[in-house]
Amino acid sequence: MRPVLADVLAAAQVIAGVAVATPLVPSPHMSGVCGHDFLLKLENMQPIGAFKLRGALNAVAGVTEAAGVTCCSTGNHGRGVAYAARARGMRAVICMSELVPQAKVDGIRALGAEVRITGRSQDDAQAEAERLVRDEGLVEISPFDDARVIAGQGTIGLEIMAARPDIEVLLVPLSGGGLAAGVAMAAKAIKPSLRVVGISMDRGAAMHDSIRAGHPVEVEEVASLADSLGGGIGMGNRLSFPMCRELLDEVVLVSEEEIYHAMQVLYYEDRIVAEGACVVGLAAVLSGKIDVSGPTATIITGRNLDMEMFTRVITGQDVHLGDTVVEGQRYGT
Repeated sequence: MRPVLADVLAAAQVIAGVAVATPLVPSPHMSGVCGHDFLLKLENMQPIGAFKLRGALNAVAGVTEAAGVTCCSTGNHGRGVAYAARARGMRAVICMSELVPQAKVDGIRALGAEVRITGRSQDDAQAEAERLVRDEGLVEISPFDDARVIAGQGTIGLEIMAARPDIEVLLVPLSGGGLAAGVAMAAKAIKPSLRVVGISMDRGAAMHDSIRAGHPVEVEEVASLADSLGGGIGMGNRLSFPMCRELLDEVVLVSEEEIYHAMQVLYYEDRIVAEGACVVGLAAVLSGKIDVSGPTATIITGRNLDMEMFTRVITGQDVHLGDTVVEGQRYGT
């Protein structure tokens, strides 16, 4: 069943006291760039360091009498499922591809979950999760195509609109669409005139390509500074694809160079350590790919990044992403 606002309001009650109602803070630098208030929803302050805790808590709460739970993940969803399962004393098996940074793998194992590294794509990891459901009786918690997960992520939209009902533009990092679908559904139910823009990297943007094609399509996964936005949306996608297609006013793509620069801006101007996936909203504004018409907010989705890579970015060094090199540039030069 497609989630609606009532499901988001119910999810807010389920996750209360575990997931944090995170601050919505102004960015003076970005406000100056775009000429309007520019606000940052700090989901990097969640107990697991990422917004994914919201959807995972809501979904795992609905699992009863199962051998445990499983999912495929690029990192943060797996951490959320591991955290929620540990709180309920449940087994959790997280399936991931070889492209997931080791820091995210280690973080999940630290929460007591089993990790299965399978292949070089989310599709490979998904196949292993489906095998665990079939052979071992686990319940799958999709990172995006699950009504409870979408409703949980939608609580971010509730909080943003409660704090700043005058927001006119909402910039949402876009991957499998669970975040974008939930936030857009909840926020537009409150303010139908709100403009919601999904933003992704320009290589391997599965939801963007699927919306353009009119149906889910497969994409080649590549290494990215915005690694949390990697992976497909599932060829049998039932919920997040149609919701994103209907609710997003626009989808914008940004380059690795633009993500690199935006990571530097967020660090040097706002003193925030965050993943590359978090800054795609900033990157779209800084690169001139989005014109904002009034108060604007974006979601700083998580902080679970490879600190060695982050150090290279903020010190202006080259970053190697598979066969691609993002040339370094010191901030402010």
